[in-house]
Amino acid sequence: MGFDGVPILENISFSVEAGEIFIILGGSGCGKSTLLRHLIGLAEPISGEIFIDGLSLTDAGSAQRADILSNIGVAFQGGALFGSMTLLENVALPLEEFTSLPKKAIRLIAQAKLRLVGLGGYDEHLPSQLSGGQQKRAALARAMSMDPRILFLDEPSAGLDPITAAQLDDLIANLAKILGVTFVIVTHELASVFTLNGRVIMLDKNSKGIIAQGQPEELLKDRSNPMAWQFFNRSLKES
Repeated sequence: MGFDGVPILENISFSVEAGEIFIILGGSGCGKSTLLRHLIGLAEPISGEIFIDGLSLTDAGSAQRADILSNIGVAFQGGALFGSMTLLENVALPLEEFTSLPKKAIRLIAQAKLRLVGLGGYDEHLPSQLSGGQQKRAALARAMSMDPRILFLDEPSAGLDPITAAQLDDLIANLAKILGVTFVIVTHELASVFTLNGRVIMLDKNSKGIIAQGQPEELLKDRSNPMAWQFFNRSLKES
């Protein structure tokens, strides 16, 4: 995977089980965001294939590709909320664009999604009236608006203070349990990794691939890969 024919990640292969929390971890420049862009269809791999629900996203025609992507939701790092739209309008937008539901039903669904992330009663607020943590929650509500089977989250706790970040991580973990949705989460925050307690793959910039994978507690104790062990233990001491 890479851009303009220049590989950033090579020879990587992994699978994500339905209903699990799957974490893509690594330091700056290791290819986390590049991998995410490929997984959600914003970039094409130089070689290889990406399968979602057993269907090849890479080889799909336009109609099948749209059908595959309709089953995923994405919350980007910055939230990507439309500043001129209320929270209700932001969350309702995918439903208005991709369904033929009546406006009353769309409004009820959007309100339900906002309540699910702890933003009940914030329907008419603009993004600028929210804290950073609330904006992240609103972006998560919008990502869930179409009831996707897979949710991709890009650095969900980035830029938040430790308490707000921990609250958001707890929310994500609870949603995973309640909804049974698959979460694929890109992060470099070790505290989030342990709170979410999902299966981890760790990317490395120099090797251009996956250098470790497993549960957080396993990787914390595993000295077989010095680079991964150093990352987990050094980061733990710094957090």
